[in-house]
Amino acid sequence: MANDRRPDDMVRITTPELANAFIEEQVKALKEQVGDKKVLLALSGGVDSSVVAALLIKAVGDQLISVHVNHGLLRKGEPEQVIEVFRNQMKANLIYVDATDRFLDKLAGVADPETKRKIIGNEFIEVFADEARKLDGITFLAQGTIWPDILESENGIKAHHNAGGLPEDLEFELVEPVKILFKDEVRVVGEALGLPHSMVYRQPFPGPGLGVRCVGAITRDRLEAVRESDAILREEFEKNGLMCQVWQYFTIVPDFKTVGIKDEKRVDEWPCVIRAVNTRDAMSATVAEIPFEVMAHIVDRITHEVPGVNRVLYDFTPKPTGTIEWE
Repeated sequence: MANDRRPDDMVRITTPELANAFIEEQVKALKEQVGDKKVLLALSGGVDSSVVAALLIKAVGDQLISVHVNHGLLRKGEPEQVIEVFRNQMKANLIYVDATDRFLDKLAGVADPETKRKIIGNEFIEVFADEARKLDGITFLAQGTIWPDILESENGIKAHHNAGGLPEDLEFELVEPVKILFKDEVRVVGEALGLPHSMVYRQPFPGPGLGVRCVGAITRDRLEAVRESDAILREEFEKNGLMCQVWQYFTIVPDFKTVGIKDEKRVDEWPCVIRAVNTRDAMSATVAEIPFEVMAHIVDRITHEVPGVNRVLYDFTPKPTGTIEWE
């Protein structure tokens, strides 16, 4: 793309007019970059990849082939939702790949967060390479990289699977049309593109998914504890009107156990940590205030409904000093 970095004097995109100007500029740039070639897109269903998909469809139409990879680290019900929205409602050219075992087998026994991110990122590339080999004429790989991804990678805060180049042995050229935007700007652009409101304001979700919320070496039982506790948290936030008041909320299950009591017996099970933050651009974040009654009900549900969890904690740490994700 012509714009590799965010200009220092760039006006923040806050209005439909500014969004439309950006869209017009990017559609032109995408047409020039892609030409008559085909583009492979990692379509997670999150706002970043969804906006990239909409931009590419507007620019090059059916030259875009979207691939949704279920790496086993998605939230409960998410693969089904992505298929419903994109394949059934938006009529996108969508390929669904269930690579759960492939990812989890490679992650077995790996505790270091950066190593986990690299394995997940590299495996994504390999999955796309496998899909590309089944297709004719794939030249480009589109990614939903945004500006905070670039900045945090450059500053060494954490590695991002979508903030760097492809391995040299792959002949894909990157397409990153929203990489100079902050998250709030991506949402404004998404609405201007006509994407559903529920999609544009969907919870942010990291590329490594629940892999960075199942802290330490990932096991399938603890991963399910993260998935189920997260589903309870999201359900209760929606019921209690907190869904639109809190920018991002999720659960973490670390790799250690605490003593507890269940059915009048001692049990050694995992703690579950709740994280709920508000932010404008993901560069800093404040902790959300959750009514005590709501939190008490969430704790009761998680400790009684999620196998292996006997304790719930709330993370009161803002960013900085803590990042939004734990890994």
